[in-house]
Amino acid sequence: MCDNREYSGPSPDRSRLHMQADCENCFGLCCVALPFAASADFATDKDAGQPCQNLQSDFRCGIHNSLRERGFRGCTVYDCFGAGQKVSQVTYGGRDWRQSPGSANQMFEVFPIMRQLHELLWYLTEALTLQPARPIHDALSSALDETESLTHLDPGSLLELDVAAHRAKINALLLRASELVRAEAYCQSKGSSGRRKAYGRGVDLIGAKLRDADLRAANLRAACLIAADLRGADLRAADLIGADFRDADLRGADLTGAIFLTQAQLNAAKGDAGTKLPASLARPMHWSTFGT
Repeated sequence: MCDNREYSGPSPDRSRLHMQADCENCFGLCCVALPFAASADFATDKDAGQPCQNLQSDFRCGIHNSLRERGFRGCTVYDCFGAGQKVSQVTYGGRDWRQSPGSANQMFEVFPIMRQLHELLWYLTEALTLQPARPIHDALSSALDETESLTHLDPGSLLELDVAAHRAKINALLLRASELVRAEAYCQSKGSSGRRKAYGRGVDLIGAKLRDADLRAANLRAACLIAADLRGADLRAADLIGADFRDADLRGADLTGAIFLTQAQLNAAKGDAGTKLPASLARPMHWSTFGT
């Protein structure tokens, strides 16, 4: 039986503010630690640990306002979930890699580990706001506390952490939360639009024609949606964790209530003023350049 009771979220409220990138308090870690190759997303090659040619002495980007025009679209898509400032200001206590070159390589190795932990914090925090997932809120809350505690480990301990094992444990909880949410949403919407096609994890939908598709409560975990036409699609309560939205057309699509959607996924897609988004995410600035 469907449960239509209103739910205002967990108490006390779990804030996502520390899971949003704060470049002013970061040592440009994503611009140094991560590698990239010349492609449609990056104008040049860069090895891991090598500062980007556009990184300035104050750790700011010299072409921040024209990254896409200068061939660095990938930079506008990336999101560290707040890991940059955590590593810079907490793990290393405000000592940057230029002032302490001896710790530079270690810092660059710690950063992607922290980024994974902060991504999990994002998903767990969202899961705790989902009313149908209330039966597992205690487990989710414990997992959130555990993950947060891991982000405060010293650098050596972080490097020894089995992140893959921790992700697997958390993913089992997130999957259960997804199943509960999607079952509730399907219960509320079934019969309104006839039979809907079922999808599964990792489905290949590259370039798929899904305009105005009813994708409510769909399992699109890790789906490959590169360049898919999703104009006007209904993605409410769809599980979008890990879905690849590069160049997917989301103009007019309804993503309100979509679960485990991230800012990076939106940044990689195309959209417009008619695209409906969850309140926790922002409309990418470059969407204004796409036609309606």
